[in-house]
Amino acid sequence: MVDIATRVYNHKWKIDPIVRSLIDTDFYKLLMCQSVFRNKRDTQVTFSLINRSKSIRLADLIDEGELREQLDHVRSLSLTRGESTWLRGNTFYGKRQMFRPDFMEWFENLRLPPYHLEKIDGQYELTFEGTWPEVMLWEIPALSILMELRSRAVTGDMGRFELQVLYARAMTRVWEKVEKLQPLQGVKIADFGTRRRHSYLWQDWCVQAMTEGLGDSFAGTSNCLIAMKRDMEAVGTNAHELPMVYAALAENDTALRQSPYDVLADWHEEHEGNLRIILPDTYGTKGFLSGAPDWLAGWTGIRIDSGDPATGAETAIKWWTERGEDPTQKLVIFSDGLDTDKIIELHSQFAGRVRTSFGWGTLLTNDFRGLTENNALAPFSIVCKAVEANGRPTVKLSDNPNKAMGPADEVARYKRVFGVGEQVAMDVVV
Repeated sequence: MVDIATRVYNHKWKIDPIVRSLIDTDFYKLLMCQSVFRNKRDTQVTFSLINRSKSIRLADLIDEGELREQLDHVRSLSLTRGESTWLRGNTFYGKRQMFRPDFMEWFENLRLPPYHLEKIDGQYELTFEGTWPEVMLWEIPALSILMELRSRAVTGDMGRFELQVLYARAMTRVWEKVEKLQPLQGVKIADFGTRRRHSYLWQDWCVQAMTEGLGDSFAGTSNCLIAMKRDMEAVGTNAHELPMVYAALAENDTALRQSPYDVLADWHEEHEGNLRIILPDTYGTKGFLSGAPDWLAGWTGIRIDSGDPATGAETAIKWWTERGEDPTQKLVIFSDGLDTDKIIELHSQFAGRVRTSFGWGTLLTNDFRGLTENNALAPFSIVCKAVEANGRPTVKLSDNPNKAMGPADEVARYKRVFGVGEQVAMDVVV
């Protein structure tokens, strides 16, 4: 096992790459990338960094030259032979050759496109433009780089013993969380923490701790590189990016209303079983489910990623029941801002009513709250989203209005088209 404190102390050479592989990314990005490659490969998109935590002035913390070095390094990466062999030959979700030969040939020759970076009022404006399959693969490495450079900036002046104590305390915290989860019967928990992790080495350590501490209750990791190296399940399905871009491409309100279902129709053609998971909250869960075609009720489950999670699960159970489906045979994946107490609460609340699973993200792989002076390593909310598609702005409404994004006039239009009424605002912690 790597001595993380010593490695952090020795970050003194010119460039210690934060992202060392194109598969140091979430599994769902590769699944979505293949779908986009198949269905919308010529779509032109812009992705942009969005720091929801304005009090964290990243441009004051992170050196621009160092950030550019890390981003430039990612542009030099390509798939290794071993990575390509793993993607081509491994079994994912019970299916061999998940990734089609034409997609793999394209991926093996890929270099990520250029980026645009500038400082504006204490923040970095970081954008990526180009064809959708290429640009979308910037999201995870860009976030990982920014999060780890922030961690390095905070820990840069710490001494060897101070670092040893910091990581000992953080490890103790993770292990205490694991111990709280051990008594849960039948729970399934996966690591979803790549995007806002403290560092790659720390995420890898957390995955190893979960593996030892939870055994069969640990369902795997969303991180493809860690999954490959640790010989475990790579997990993930799809994200808001797909309906956001499909919606932006819609020519009128009727097509806009239909676009989230078009996304899942394309997904239905490619995947089955536990990959048929609905993410219904992009434009409001209630409206999505009320207008959903009957064939979607036959899908395996639903992922809840915003709003009150218990309310979301109850809505899903009611919908399945009304559509003649047995909720006890369905899967609800909770994935929004989870920590141990919420996992325990939700698992207990829905035991026997649905099958539950938990995608545990930032508060698994980046919980350093209260461990440094001024809480300088506390996690914060930062995303990298598609903001434009073929020259049109994208919109996300969510079940939490504090997560909404897009121009105000387009947000109002989408709310009208999708029938979104009053929503309960909730704090966005991570």
